[in-house]
Amino acid sequence: MDAMSATVKDRLKKHFVNHVALVIDKSGSMQGHSEQLVRVVDEFVKGLAEESDRLGHETRISLYAFDHLVENLVWDMDVKHLPSMRGLYTVENGATALIQASVKALDDLGHIWEEYGEHSFLQVVVTDGEENASGADTTGSRHDLMPDGRAVLDEWRSRIADKMNTLPGHWTSAIMVPNSLAKRTAQQYGFPTGNISIWDADSDQGVEEAIGAVKTAATRFLRDREHGVRGTRNLFAMGQDLSAADVTSNLQALNAGKYVLIPVDQPTSIRDFVTGAGHPYKTGCAFYELSKREKVQANKQIAVAEKDPATGRTTGKVFTGPAARRLLGLPATEVTVAPGSNDAYTVFVQSTSVNRKLVPGTRLLVLL
Repeated sequence: MDAMSATVKDRLKKHFVNHVALVIDKSGSMQGHSEQLVRVVDEFVKGLAEESDRLGHETRISLYAFDHLVENLVWDMDVKHLPSMRGLYTVENGATALIQASVKALDDLGHIWEEYGEHSFLQVVVTDGEENASGADTTGSRHDLMPDGRAVLDEWRSRIADKMNTLPGHWTSAIMVPNSLAKRTAQQYGFPTGNISIWDADSDQGVEEAIGAVKTAATRFLRDREHGVRGTRNLFAMGQDLSAADVTSNLQALNAGKYVLIPVDQPTSIRDFVTGAGHPYKTGCAFYELSKREKVQANKQIAVAEKDPATGRTTGKVFTGPAARRLLGLPATEVTVAPGSNDAYTVFVQSTSVNRKLVPGTRLLVLL
């Protein structure tokens, strides 16, 4: 009986509990984007629910909506029971209290008791605009219309930066923003670069890419828990967390005579580049270096090349195998990914297109 009790206690201690807060912009600028946002958020929640069920995690979700006011719509609910955003989300005509909403969600999550089980916290903010109303009165005055608006904004900027800089290691705070300027602003607030994703709500392609990004992020976040990672600064950047232990224990090293790594010096099509380098081209023999946002199909193989951290140059060692996609958090569906910065490894993706234009300054992996 004592042995059984010890086994049960050990299992409960290892029980993973994930607390996710979605902080959603409902300000006037979201007019015309509400359907796109609903799709993005619903797919994120779906990804969390499916992966939690597969891994046996308990994932609980809270939902906040904000314009110049911040409203909690759902508190710490089992993710499998959350209804579609379509029944919860309504765009208002107010301004954008982005910082205030982000800080409130983090403050609220801080009240959750963590004594039993192994808890992890994830906040994801989704906006199509920028901060202009944190600390405003209930009329929704923007900072530029307030007599002390600049001082109020500076105070809130300081508050979020302090909050971000003191988050415990098992907390992750991420944000989806509309453009590069908003990304730089989010960095100033303290969001880690790898936890910032740009989404384009004005195009079908942008929305599909956002869906791919959030589903991959959900999958990666939960799978990382299985490997002891409770928080991340690289939620949206693929390959940034890849470690030597992951690679050597899960992937196979290719025989040195079975491949070449060729520097790309001009934007040539992939087949012409391979044959021009003196190698026969066969569909699937070439892997391009992941250097920008790309769609990665479910059937594409992944390889990683080892780098010397001191020089950034490849050591010539290449690893691959069926586990490569899992290590990078790639789902078994087509997904759009962005490259992360990793001092030890470079990610390569298999190409089956003869006309793919290669990016100068990258390398091409060719299997012989």
